Amino acid sequence: MTQTTKPKVVVGMSGGVDSSMAAALLKEEGYDVIGVTMQIWEATGPEVEGGCCSNSAIDDARRVAFILGIPHYVMNFRSYFKETVVDYFTQSYLYGETPNPCLACNKHVKFGEMLRKARGLGAEFIATGHYAQVLRDPNSERFLLSNSADARKDQTYALYMLTQEQLEHTLFPLAEYQKEHVREMARERGLGVGDKPESQEICFVPDDDYATFVRQRLEVPIKPGDFVDLAGKKLGRHEGIINFTIGQRKGLGVTFGKPMFVVGLNPERNEVVLGEDRDVYTDTLWAIDLNWISIPDLTEPLKVKAKIRYNSTGAPATIFPGEIGSGYGVMVRFDEPQRAVTPGQAVVFYQGNLVVGGGKIISDPRGRDRGSK
Repeated sequence: MTQTTKPKVVVGMSGGVDSSMAAALLKEEGYDVIGVTMQIWEATGPEVEGGCCSNSAIDDARRVAFILGIPHYVMNFRSYFKETVVDYFTQSYLYGETPNPCLACNKHVKFGEMLRKARGLGAEFIATGHYAQVLRDPNSERFLLSNSADARKDQTYALYMLTQEQLEHTLFPLAEYQKEHVREMARERGLGVGDKPESQEICFVPDDDYATFVRQRLEVPIKPGDFVDLAGKKLGRHEGIINFTIGQRKGLGVTFGKPMFVVGLNPERNEVVLGEDRDVYTDTLWAIDLNWISIPDLTEPLKVKAKIRYNSTGAPATIFPGEIGSGYGVMVRFDEPQRAVTPGQAVVFYQGNLVVGGGKIISDPRGRDRGSK
């Protein structure tokens, strides 16, 4: 067994293959590893195999920790998770946004509160099974976030909000590995999770019925409103803007004789704006709640590749600094129009393999940022 010579690290263990192998690799490299499983939501109904909130996931994480011979703790993050992730998720729909709760969870829980808890355990680092890489610029001494070796699994889009302090104290052991190789290594070590399927759904909405979940948790009634066209002409009635997102075609509940798409949401007027497919494209967006990684700040226009969704390959764009409403933001102008730019989602900027930074897309350049986290 390798003698421990490296610092103490807390590994967030979800019971899946990635976090399990992250812990295994760090242990083999000589780190003093502690496994922590975060209880963030009360699992209800049938358990989803691989779900991060299930009792079986906790059991899997505990079993892996036993095999590796490392301590394992289950920590209760439920109250903090509800406040920073679930409440944010539900409120965002009232503002005509389509939120990404995983980004909020990474920002506040996995790399915020967990780092604080790790410090309390005397750990210098936290680690996860994310596919990303932390580097350091020898000239600026800034910590950098770079793409992982497995382009298909790269998760830097969901990590753009990490601060310099968080990057300094975070390890991503899977940065140089392909997913299938990670599974093979787990099988070789007899961890019992090598063939475990990945969880795809939002952990606290296991049936993917977001609208029902939001209705049940909001304290205000969801009121019907009007479908309108781009000129403001009424086209029909809808059952609430929480049921819709930009680019949506199916599930409108009304037929119009031709394909119609959601091109905008107006929460003030409780309107869903419809148009044709060409109306879903735009070459400009605005973003707020910015975090910069490879640069200290944006002071002049910068050419980047911008991603507006997790599974996007990114598109060439120029970002411009400026005042938006009462705060600081950026305008993003794409070289070519992009489809379904969605308020509430993130836009992340890249130069080569490095994350420049990112922010939250808004629908109004005057800076309506209510409910932002």
